[in-house]
Amino acid sequence: MRERTIADVLTEAQPYMKKYTGKTVVVKYGGNAMVNEELKNGVMEDVILMNMLGIRTVVVHGGGPEINQLLKRIGKEPKFIGGLRYTDEETMEIVQMVLAGKINKDLVARLGSRNGHAIGLCGVDAGMLMCRRHTAEDLGFVGDITAVNPGPILQALDAGTIPVIATIGADSAGHTYNINADTAAAAIAIALGACKLVSLTDIPGLLMDKDNPATLLHEVKISDVPGLVSGGVISGGMLPKIACCVDSIAKGVKEAVIIDGRVLHAILLEMFSDKGNGTLFVN
Repeated sequence: MRERTIADVLTEAQPYMKKYTGKTVVVKYGGNAMVNEELKNGVMEDVILMNMLGIRTVVVHGGGPEINQLLKRIGKEPKFIGGLRYTDEETMEIVQMVLAGKINKDLVARLGSRNGHAIGLCGVDAGMLMCRRHTAEDLGFVGDITAVNPGPILQALDAGTIPVIATIGADSAGHTYNINADTAAAAIAIALGACKLVSLTDIPGLLMDKDNPATLLHEVKISDVPGLVSGGVISGGMLPKIACCVDSIAKGVKEAVIIDGRVLHAILLEMFSDKGNGTLFVN
């Protein structure tokens, strides 16, 4: 079997380039790909290449690992309920500092150092992510999105800029809330009429057996998700991630995919190869 050449790779990628050029793709960036330097650089390069190819690329980022690190430095143990972070008043201050301050600007600087034209935004800017306090269970200052104003994002995209969005929202009284990054990415993808939502995780995708990567489900119909939840295949931290994929597909996003962010250039492998990467959710 002969080795693949650059021509082979480009030939395979060509129809996908045509498919996505001029379309909007939302990348939810989180997990190990945010703390490993090689993976972090790979994500930046992937995003810049997509932008250069004319794909209107939006980055929505979390920052769980760095938030956890800072909480532990002040002697506070991170707490999660149903895969969502419990956010008391002190934790909310740290979330806002880490997400809207440190991480957001670090990402914009990294993109800029690679000739990527990016702008850092926060869900509070221009009422981009309006929310109310989550009430299904007590999660403290965690917000549920009530409305998305896509205006600032569209302005950035129309200018050829990569919007990098920190997932903090506010209510009409000006109180700020922590918003789950998967939830925010899905809501933004829906509001923008995105053709694809790409979510980076720390696993290969959805596994029938969580301890066996060979049981990866490459494609899942959203109608099959309730059965996978009741059967225990989808549980814990995967519940909100997959619920967001299902919601985005049900509300008009053409494709939603969970990919393995531990793989270098995971986004390009998903976007521009026949093999893809992770689990694709379809209607």
